[in-house]
This record gives sequence, C-alpha cells and structure tokens, in this order.
Amino acid sequence: MIENLQTRDQRLWTRTKSARGKSRRRTRGFTLLELIIVMAIIAILLEIAIPIYSRSILATRERALRTDLASLRQAIWRFTLDKQKGPQGLDDLRAAGYIGEIPNDPMTDKPDWEPEPAQENVLLSPDQQDPGITDVHSASNATSSDGTAYSSW
Repeated sequence: MIENLQTRDQRLWTRTKSARGKSRRRTRGFTLLELIIVMAIIAILLEIAIPIYSRSILATRERALRTDLASLRQAIWRFTLDKQKGPQGLDDLRAAGYIGEIPNDPMTDKPDWEPEPAQENVLLSPDQQDPGITDVHSASNATSSDGTAYSSW
C-alpha cells in the first residue's frame, strides 16, 4: 500500500511538472501575429503624428520669422530716426547697438536677410539726410502655409 501511494504521488508530480512545462512554453514570448498587430498599430499612430508634428514645426518657424522681421524693421526705423540717415546694411544696426546680433532667418537657418534699399523720395524721417535700407525680407524662396512667399513678408 505504501508503494502504491509513492507510485501514485510520483505519477501526479510527473503530470503536474509536464503540464507546467507546456504552459511555460506557451507564455514565453509573443506570436508572430501579435507582433504584426502591434507594429501595424504603431505605424498607424506614426502616420497620424508625423504630419501634425511637421505642421507645428512650420507654424513655429513662421512665428519666429514674423517676430524677427518685426524686430529688424523696428531697429531700422529707430536707427533712421536717431541718426537721421538710413542704415546701409544690417551690420550697421549691430555695430550701433540696435540689435545684439543678426538673427538667423528661420526658413534658411542662416543670417542671410534680403535688405530692401530706399527708393527715391522715400525717407523714414523728415530730417533724414542719407537713404539706406528701409525694409528687410526673408531670403527663402519657399511659400508659407497661407500660400504667400516668405520673401514677400
């Protein structure tokens, strides 16, 4: 009888051990189908996120361009009123202390602004003696999100 009990316990332990081994093999990793589904979900999320991210980057650059143009135009105007002559270039604004440094154009990522020289009979100040630049534009040939060229801003 004791032998029967030991044999029975040994068979039960062997069955339990083999059942545990099978269940471990099943839960060790992911199936190929599960991996494909996860990859498909990630791809769909990326298709949605990348255009949104690109638009936000473009909008940020456009805001920076508007801000830089406004500050450069204000510096040109202040220089002209203070010195009673127009600056000959953006370097004159930097040398006179009206701007700390010439900012990079956000669209080209270089300080390559296109200064607009004063036309005849166009002066910013009634006391102005020498004409100089009166405006500045972006050197980029690209178009903005509203369809206008950055160089026309």
